[in-house]
Order: sequence, then C-alpha cells, then structure tokens
Amino acid sequence: MSDPEAAVSHEKTTLDRGNDSRGDESDDSFTNPTGINEKSLVRKLDWKLLPPLTLLYLLSFLDRSNVGNAKLVGLTKDLKITGNQYLLTLTIYFIGYVSFPLRLGTFDGAELIVKVLFEIPCNIILKRTTPKFWLPTLMLAWGIVATLLGVTQNFAGFVVARFFLGVTESGLFPGVLFYLSMWYKRTETHYRISLFFSAASLAGAFGGVLAYGIGFMKGVGGYNGWRWIFILEGLLTVVIAALSYLFIHNYPSTAPFLTEPERAFIQARLKGDSDATNEEKFTWGNVASAFKDYKCWLYCLGFHTMSLPLYTLSLFLPTIITKLGYKAAEAQLLTVPPYAAATLLTILVAIGAEKTHSRAPFVLATTTLAIIGYILLLTAPPSRPGVSYTGTIFAAAGIYPSCAIVLSWPAANVSGQSKRATATAMTITIGNLGAVLGTQLYRPATSPRWFLGHGFAVGYLGANICNTLVLWWCLRRENERKRVRVAGGEVGEEGPVKSDDDVRFIFQV
Repeated sequence: MSDPEAAVSHEKTTLDRGNDSRGDESDDSFTNPTGINEKSLVRKLDWKLLPPLTLLYLLSFLDRSNVGNAKLVGLTKDLKITGNQYLLTLTIYFIGYVSFPLRLGTFDGAELIVKVLFEIPCNIILKRTTPKFWLPTLMLAWGIVATLLGVTQNFAGFVVARFFLGVTESGLFPGVLFYLSMWYKRTETHYRISLFFSAASLAGAFGGVLAYGIGFMKGVGGYNGWRWIFILEGLLTVVIAALSYLFIHNYPSTAPFLTEPERAFIQARLKGDSDATNEEKFTWGNVASAFKDYKCWLYCLGFHTMSLPLYTLSLFLPTIITKLGYKAAEAQLLTVPPYAAATLLTILVAIGAEKTHSRAPFVLATTTLAIIGYILLLTAPPSRPGVSYTGTIFAAAGIYPSCAIVLSWPAANVSGQSKRATATAMTITIGNLGAVLGTQLYRPATSPRWFLGHGFAVGYLGANICNTLVLWWCLRRENERKRVRVAGGEVGEEGPVKSDDDVRFIFQV
C-alpha cells in the first residue's frame, strides 16, 4: 500500500482544481492512491461518532423538557407552585443556559468580573482541552442536577436546580457543532448535525412514553410519579456519562479506531475544504472576528426566531394537548406522533439538503409548514380538537427540520477554528434568548386557546422566513463577489483555507 503522504498529494491536486472548497460541487466518492474509499470511510466515521453524540443530546433534551411531563402528574401540586411560578421555573433554565459570571483577571490592580455568555467560554474550554474530557464531564454534571430535581422539596429548590441544569447543559450543543466540523467536509456537516438534532424530537417521543410508564410508579418509595420521572431519567444520564468517557473520541489525528493511512486521508480530504487540519493557536482576536462578521449575527437571528417555537412546543405540548380535552395519561402518549413526524421529516430534509447542496429553500418550506400548524391551532374551534391536534403535528414537523438547518449553517460557513467555535456558541446563546421570552407566553390566563403563545410563535416563524431570505441573498452575493475576484486573477493565500474571506471558500446557501 502506498505511503500515507500520497493522500495529501492527491488532495493537493484536487485543491488545485478548486473543487473541494466550493459549496455547490458534488461529493462523489473517489479512491485515493492508498486504496481507501471515501464513502466507506465516511460511513465508518458516522457509525463511530454519531450514535454516541446523538445519545448525549437525546438525554440532554429529555432532561430539560421532561418538566412538561412531570407537571401533568403532580409536580405543581406537590411543590405548591402556581401557574406563573411554573413559568419562572422554565425561564430560569434558559437564564442559566446563556450566562454565568466569569473572572477574567485584573486590570490596573482592579479585579474585573463581567457577565459573559456561558456557551462561548464552554467552546473555548473545548478548544483548549479535548472532547473526550469535556463532553462527558458536562453530561455527568447535568445528570446529577437532573436527578436532584426529583428530590427538591419546594419552589425555591426547584428553581435553583433548574438554573444549574441550564448552566451544565449549555456547552453540549455548540461543542458538538464545533466537534463535527473538525471531522467532516462543510458539504457533509448539515446531514450529520440534522441526524444529531433529530434526537431532540426523538426525546419528545421517548419522553412521552417514559412519562406514561413512570407515572404508574406513584407511591414507590413514598415518592409521587413526577419525582421518579426526574430521578430515573437523571440517573440514566449519569450512567451514560460515566460510560461516555470510553466511547467519545477526540480528533482524527488521535482517534484509535482509525489506521494511519485513514488519518492521513481524512486530513487530506479536509485540507482544501476547511480549516479542520490547521494548527491554529487560540487568540482573542479570532474570537472577536466572529462578533464583527454580520453573517454570524444573521445565523444567530435565524436560530433566535426558531428557538421560541421550538422550546414553547417542547415544554408546553403535554399541557396544550391536555387542554384539548384529553386526560393526563392520554396526553403523554399523544405527544408521541408529533415528535415522530418531526424526527422523520428532519431526516428526510437532511437527505434532501445534502443531495441538492441547498439550505435556504428547505428552511423556507419547513418553516411555512410550521406556520400552517399554528394557524390550525389558532383558528380551530374547541369543538374540533382533532384539527388542533393536527396543528401540533404540522408545527413540530416544520420546526425541527428548520432548526437543524439554521444550527448547522455557521458550522459549515464560518472558517477559522476559534471564530467558528465562537460563532456556533453565539448562535445557540442568542438563539435561546427567544426561548427565555417564549417560556413566559403560555400563561394560565390564556388557556385553553393560547392565543398569546401561538400568536408569538407565528410572528417569530414569519421573522425566520424574512431572515432566511436576507441570509440567502447575502451569501449568494458574497459568493458572486469571490467569483469576480477569482476571474480577476486572485488565487487566495498559499496552503489550506484559513479564513472564510479566502476566495476559495464558497459559502453554503
């Protein structure tokens, strides 16, 4: 078999042709001089990386959203939580999710303590440590907190636990977005991130079935059923976290399941496509570059406009279905079909987006589907609960695929490792500010029609369509400008792509 450097030589030839960095080129498989088939290797990466990461996110979303299931089986009654206090327990999670106090150091002898966004430091820590250490550690921490939710004795204790659940979960999703961008080409990331994100809708379906079964444990150990929902699901997270130290891998250069020729091949295929193989030192200037790029703010706005409907649906769906006239146990099971439809459509859209190398048209289509769902919820008379229930299915089936795309966009379109880590964290952080607002909209006084919450969801989804159209136009304009620069004789810097300003870096649209 040929020396691994042959893969690098082969990729350099590909790069010289200008194919791999272009977002609109096909990703047809090829066999390099070492005899390694690209498609087979990518499938190997998928099987090694995606199942454990998807399991982590499934448990993360389950632990944050199971409060809606617990509410139906006695949570608010046992802790004497009023309707508006319950909304605060939802809001406080996202306050913890987006911010924490960080000691930066001293300046002229004076201590400087600022309030900073939590997910950005989390990704910086990930960049400066390793995924194998950081991701399981985060999971272990939130699993412990999730378990403690089941033994809280009053409203104050529950609020504190929810806050720290948000803090400990905040680093997972932006960390995984950055992590996957170090393994896959930019044209491949959306499909993988969508499969990963499908765990969110899967968690909703899984959570409904679990809550239905666990609800029958009322009285076991002297605990009500809602306590067992938190305890058992939290302990499951702790056990998986302990095991995940064994099956989460770092980066291609050290992954034990790869041979040396495979490592060289992965490095080679990424060289002309992204910065994943670059040896980039951490600097605050690279972090600041994300804040200065207007496109990063459009990515943030894209998820902000989706996070409100995403989280309001996931947190309030059991309650919405109950108010349609169904009993609590029935409502737990009836949450399954909307999430099943969302999971299926998320995967189908991911396949379509990968095949066509398009993102914006799919966002526009699925967001429109979600709007139709909310229109059904807003207009269906109380005498026709089946129409309203159909609206929940349309809403879920539209929201989750759109979220998967807007979350994967910065991972594919931002170059510079520290800049990309910052941009993905910004997207989650600013996006989840929409969730903070959303948790206060489904107020008891607006039950059972929920005009305020559903109306805000429609407005946000409409704003998402506008933002997507603007982003689509901006990215196409940027790509055209680069083509003009190339036609004028500009060839970019020597070596691998280091920045999304490089003329060889074509944005995914």
